[in-house]
Amino acid sequence: MEVNLTKNAIKLRLANALRAKFENYKPETSCMPFHTRLLGKDRMALYSFIQSLNTNFGTSIFEPVAEELGHCCFDIIERQKEVGNIITKEAQRVIQDIMDSLESGNSKPNKNDEVRRILDVAQSGEISTIKPTKVDLFLQRGNNAYLIDIKTAKPNKGDFKEFKRTLLTWVACYAYVNPQVNIHSLIAIPYNPYEPKPYERWTMAGMLDLDFELKVAKEFWDFVGGTGSYEIILDSFEEVGLEMRNEIDEYFKNFN
Repeated sequence: MEVNLTKNAIKLRLANALRAKFENYKPETSCMPFHTRLLGKDRMALYSFIQSLNTNFGTSIFEPVAEELGHCCFDIIERQKEVGNIITKEAQRVIQDIMDSLESGNSKPNKNDEVRRILDVAQSGEISTIKPTKVDLFLQRGNNAYLIDIKTAKPNKGDFKEFKRTLLTWVACYAYVNPQVNIHSLIAIPYNPYEPKPYERWTMAGMLDLDFELKVAKEFWDFVGGTGSYEIILDSFEEVGLEMRNEIDEYFKNFN
């Protein structure tokens, strides 16, 4: 990987994403008179901007950065990809069986076995038309396709079940039209909020196969762009922040 070229491309993507956010940003209309008088309109606008940015950081920042980073390692890269809308009723039954067994604690997550069971029935019998969520980041290298769902760093425990169902459903729908492809569906967490401690939030849920369905922080970025990519990403964010500091400060002065 040509580090300087990659970093410059990532920085450009990041700066453009931030400027696009500035152009479309509208501060919250809720009145907070005490906070505003204490901190000032510009700081309150910055606070509101950060809150707004957090809600779609994955789509507006992480996805385009990952797309740029992955060009050196993958043949095909797509964002917000549709996996297909057809699933066999047998595949739906298998997915429900897997979910029931995991929820009851009768089995532990085993992605290889789960995928095998789904593929066995992914093209047989009656079909249903559904509307699965789009894949945040689709990567393909050779005959291996990776369907990645990028999540916030601290998802709610109650969301685990739906995450798992989504990953299994993607396998079934994509396999219906791509039976010869090796399909890998997984959750990506862009950073570890518990560093330097390990990321442990998911171990309580009993839903994900942590070896095959979860990539966190360095593991995710290095998977997308190769060894050293996580450090490149962090450096790029820091450099863009320094280079745009005056531009950012001037933008928020307008709210005074």
